[in-house]
Amino acid sequence: MISEGSWDLRIDHGVFKSLQKFPAADREAALYAIKLLTFNPYAGDIQKLRGEENAWRRRVSSYRIFYKLFNREKIILVFRIERRGSKIYRHR
Repeated sequence: MISEGSWDLRIDHGVFKSLQKFPAADREAALYAIKLLTFNPYAGDIQKLRGEENAWRRRVSSYRIFYKLFNREKIILVFRIERRGSKIYRHR
């Protein structure tokens, strides 16, 4: 668990596997955006996901970071990160 801001951060193992495939600059930008979530998960280019309770996506360049918020515990769970494509929102 990572805690920099006022929220605790948990990252699914699959996210780390996906990040390894990113170009270095994109990986750094995505990791920085994930870190910023701990200060305010409602800031930035975000959108609530339809059909999911407390699930959001944040846009970082051509990538999307998907996360769930547990408000009572102040925990952010990053469960997926992918390059934007036509099928990204279909397989949840």
